[in-house]
Amino acid sequence: MTAPDTVRTEDLPAVVIGAGPIGLAAAAHLVEEGIEPLVLEAGPTAAAAVREWSHVRLFSPWGEVIDPAAEKLLAPTGWTRPDPAAYPSGGDWADDYLQPLADALGARVRTGATVTGVSRSGRDRIVDADRAAQPFVVHVTHADGREERLSARAVIDASGTWSTPSPAGADGLPALGEKSTADHITYRVPDFTDAAVRTRYAGKRTAIIGSGASAFTALAGLADLAKAADGGGTKGLWILRRGMSGATFGGGEADQLPARGALGLAAKAAVDEGHADAVTGFRTEAVERTPDDRLVLVAEDGRHLDAVDEVIVVTGFRPDLSFLSEIRLGLDERLQAPVDLAPLIDPNQHSCGTVYPHGHRELAHPEQDIYLIGMKSYGRAPTFLALTGYEQARSVAAALAGDTDSADRVELTLPETGVCGGAGLFDAPEQEEGTQGCCTTPKPQLLQLATPTGEPEAGCCGS
Repeated sequence: MTAPDTVRTEDLPAVVIGAGPIGLAAAAHLVEEGIEPLVLEAGPTAAAAVREWSHVRLFSPWGEVIDPAAEKLLAPTGWTRPDPAAYPSGGDWADDYLQPLADALGARVRTGATVTGVSRSGRDRIVDADRAAQPFVVHVTHADGREERLSARAVIDASGTWSTPSPAGADGLPALGEKSTADHITYRVPDFTDAAVRTRYAGKRTAIIGSGASAFTALAGLADLAKAADGGGTKGLWILRRGMSGATFGGGEADQLPARGALGLAAKAAVDEGHADAVTGFRTEAVERTPDDRLVLVAEDGRHLDAVDEVIVVTGFRPDLSFLSEIRLGLDERLQAPVDLAPLIDPNQHSCGTVYPHGHRELAHPEQDIYLIGMKSYGRAPTFLALTGYEQARSVAAALAGDTDSADRVELTLPETGVCGGAGLFDAPEQEEGTQGCCTTPKPQLLQLATPTGEPEAGCCGS
């Protein structure tokens, strides 16, 4: 139900959409700022999306995936902090940190609550009159089918992008035949330790479409399966939309996150050892089914690849903006990220993944007091780290509490990928060896976001 007229907007809770790592961190920071949060999670448990990739090991150690405000909230519960140098799996992250954090927040977290719409009370997106003075109204459908309208002083959308993976089609739309061949396609990294998954892929020829960490993980997993006793004949076909270069497998030993660098090296080994073949410059236009129930990928240039048995599509994710259609958002037309954040993360320009520290000002929209944070704030851009989301949550919570000085004081050092220079994502020519791209940076140091009266002294990557 909506709030009675006697309830002041500032006394309403701040609704947080999503009980993942960034949403729960936002709730912890709101509590620290004296603002009551209400976290709405569509899944049956906290960290429902993380649990869907529970088999995948993070390339950030525990010390970089625990939020400071969340740790303070957990301390009185008897929670034991994991070894900061150890690397958790998604399941570890959910079980040993995120679920305990949700438990510490208690009734402030509601699961099985799907947000279907956000607006201003009594105002659609057209109406200007007295708009900012109205509370937000959040439409929710519960797991039992019950519908509810909740009033909020602010909305923090940390729902992520997990539920909306990008398709195989190179034009951003599903390839011809992609939907009708979905029984042989997955948009997630399979758990190759699971018996049923091993049966599906062992001895088969599998195409992997994508060029990021998920593709590396899938390549390494297929290679391990190929080496196993039950994996004879397992073969990968790695499909890249661009050519191969020194940066194709990431930064390797130069990556300041060693596990991330090692993942790229494992993918390189899968190719070098013959467990996967690479096809470059291939933009998928169609997926055709053969009479013997195999799939043939067809490129925009007319190339037909030899038939495969399965396809793993890991071409990234995109934000679900459907339930925000009545909110006035300021989004970049390409990335679907906030307009002031987009230039800092545009993969067409930045090849190294180093992002200047940012906070509530870069995340603001024409609609006051609504923020997209976490993976969703990046729109379609890759290379998001939990550290970035935690700092976003801290800055936004401080801004909502009226502590502008703290909200503007964004300090963060992000580990570099070790990959700099070269083209962006697609067709720009590669730089000559030995030249520096726009993202070439000195050794990282503590960075501070400029206040509104000053501009950050930074290159295009902000270092």
